[in-house]
Amino acid sequence: MNLEQLCQPAPGGIGTYTARLATLLPALLGDSGELVGFCARHPRSTVSSALDEHGVGIHAEVLALPRPLLYDVWATARICGPQALSRRLRDVDVVHAPSLAVPPTRASTALVVTVHDAAHERFPQMYPRRGLRFHRRGMRAARDHADAVICPTAAAADDVSRLGGISRDRIHVVHHGVDRVDVTPADVDSVRHRFGIGAGTYVLWVGTLEPRKNLPLLLDAFEHLGGDARLVLVGPSGWLDTAGEVARRARSLGDRVVTTGRVSRGELHALYAGAAVFAFPSTHEGFGLPVIEAMSHGTPVVCSDDAAVREVAGSAALVVGSTDSGAWTAALGSVLDDAAEARRLAEAGRTRAGEFDWSRCAAATLAVYRAVAR
Repeated sequence: MNLEQLCQPAPGGIGTYTARLATLLPALLGDSGELVGFCARHPRSTVSSALDEHGVGIHAEVLALPRPLLYDVWATARICGPQALSRRLRDVDVVHAPSLAVPPTRASTALVVTVHDAAHERFPQMYPRRGLRFHRRGMRAARDHADAVICPTAAAADDVSRLGGISRDRIHVVHHGVDRVDVTPADVDSVRHRFGIGAGTYVLWVGTLEPRKNLPLLLDAFEHLGGDARLVLVGPSGWLDTAGEVARRARSLGDRVVTTGRVSRGELHALYAGAAVFAFPSTHEGFGLPVIEAMSHGTPVVCSDDAAVREVAGSAALVVGSTDSGAWTAALGSVLDDAAEARRLAEAGRTRAGEFDWSRCAAATLAVYRAVAR
């Protein structure tokens, strides 16, 4: 399994997905097999720290080439795959690419690729040139070489099939899970103090700062929201100067907006637990992991009407169009001002989050491996 995402500055949802599989699959394999990871060239200390941070205990083979060069030769020449660069990986039965970094494999080895969404085809203007090229090359490689493709929602699978040219019968829908993290009032107080949020009410957003997350709309909606609630934006910078645009817009709202950057896993879940409402206005997602994470803490959710997000949220969230800032202002206000509505969404969210489990995700993924192994 490619673990390179865990070594990146912003692992994101794909990093969480990769880490949970790498943590759970070894026990499911038992004596019948072994899960071995690989990554691009980094100092061994960097790799070890990344694995420790994500709780991953498997061995990772460090390949001889740095990430940009490795991914370029995979995409263009289909050479220097993990089996060619590591003796230990030479005779593996299945190679899993948990993102569109799709390595070449030997003819005797099955290839499984997880394609999280087709956003780069639906919204190419939201990607930098190199990122768009990477995603399109990866989608072509999945189409031409994968024995099986995994998508996290049926909505994503439909997009990937239609826009990526991958036949629907090769795609397996495997929902992500959600972490069950206990948070104490002291944990919430700690993150409030650490990030300067204070003791008042706050609206929370979580993600990577990139265009499809639709943060300008959320900032517009929040500007017109009455009361003294704050908006807390959690996550690392992405691309196309989204972080700069958000920072400039946030400055115009003064101390009503708090930006934290990347936070630890414990801090993230404490921030979820302390929020009065979680807002997720993305124009497009493959799954929308923060929605379920927020629900698991009983935090009411207001989310966009993107098909994958609707699939994940079910009837447990308020769904609002991703272009109407006025409707977002009204929806956020209805949760903040109506205690009964907030309780209803909190209870529905906890129930919905209970339907998603990383162990089931890992078991279904292992079933895909076994179905395609030569």
